[in-house]
Amino acid sequence: MTCHRRTLLASAALGALSAALPAAAQDTWPTKTVRLIVPYAAGGFADTRARKIADALGKTLGQPVIVDNRAGAGGVTGTDAIAKATDGHTFGFGSPAPLVTNPMLMKKMPYDAEKAFKPIILIETAPLFLSTAPNQNFKSVKELLDFARANPGKLTYGSSGVGGAHHLSAELLAYQTKTETTHVPYKGGALAANDLMGGHLAFMFEMGYSALPAIQAGKIKALAVSSRQRVAVLPDVPTLNEAGVKGFESYNWLGMIAPASTPDAVIARLNEAVNQALKQPDLRQMIEGSAGIVAGGTPAAYGQFLAQERAKWAPVIKAANISLD
Repeated sequence: MTCHRRTLLASAALGALSAALPAAAQDTWPTKTVRLIVPYAAGGFADTRARKIADALGKTLGQPVIVDNRAGAGGVTGTDAIAKATDGHTFGFGSPAPLVTNPMLMKKMPYDAEKAFKPIILIETAPLFLSTAPNQNFKSVKELLDFARANPGKLTYGSSGVGGAHHLSAELLAYQTKTETTHVPYKGGALAANDLMGGHLAFMFEMGYSALPAIQAGKIKALAVSSRQRVAVLPDVPTLNEAGVKGFESYNWLGMIAPASTPDAVIARLNEAVNQALKQPDLRQMIEGSAGIVAGGTPAAYGQFLAQERAKWAPVIKAANISLD
């Protein structure tokens, strides 16, 4: 056998071994309990989804899957714990603040949001409703914006606090329509929502899952929804894009992320398992019944989504000069 032929055979064998290793890793993983960190308190938007997914994953993966709530610092505390996990069995849930906007709003972060994680899957996009109180005279987004242009700064809107989805959605609207409105931050979305219903605020971007009961009861008027497509539970409410604000899109979303050191084979296994879970009727009903949109897809698609989110919010935050420091 010539030296050249031996080299070719050795290279082929090495290539076959390299190709087999990820499959082997995928077949044997997990070898112990899988931990899913939720960077928010129990009972909220992320936690309720996480527990449903954990139940489904436990059956698919053949190992217990537990939810570990690590609330604090707007999601940064728990997200930092995901970044620093080294046991190969700890993953978690990512959302806009700790993965996209907080790194733009805070001077110091304990992790590099773009390098510390690998995307696994986008689970849900949860749009917000641009709403007003019944005692307001605005019947459409156009009427609201026409008034805002004629009366700069006069329209007030509420939020759960500086830098949250309520606040940033309103700033995105102002940025894209070149209008000026006045932000009134509250210590929580429920307080702002109460003042919206009472007519003390002109409008508000409110999370769909919390706004839905008030909209259905006629306590607030939904002028538009912030998603690119209409939501199934309120099909008569137009999107902002349909209402004339072209390209507008804003969400509170949820995805699954892994520490950057996680093997791609494990990422693929989790991605497949969560995609399967998202087909379950009870989980889909939980999401769609609260005005959410089921996502799913590949790790690459979630990575692209994150890049698009960063590109969208950076100029808005800079133009509005928003900071959490």
